[in-house]
Amino acid sequence: MKVLVLYRPNSEHGRLIEEFIHDYQSRHVSGRLEVLSIDTRDGMATATLYDVMQYPAILVLQDDGFLHKSWMGDSIPLLDEVAAYARG
Repeated sequence: MKVLVLYRPNSEHGRLIEEFIHDYQSRHVSGRLEVLSIDTRDGMATATLYDVMQYPAILVLQDDGFLHKSWMGDSIPLLDEVAAYARG
């Protein structure tokens, strides 16, 4: 499984998500984390594919692309909670 983070870097939640990304990668070295800006073509396409309507969004995807768990908007999950779903 992999963790996908969709966010807008230069926004009010940008710094919070960048800290989340840094902390997650520091604590969970083996976990795959992909980060996309919603302002890019790939970011917007991914948001459309997974029906993301609020940002930031953290998605846990199975290897086949199936959405396993998601958090959207201001409810940022705990690092260990994301890692537990990612290990799934």
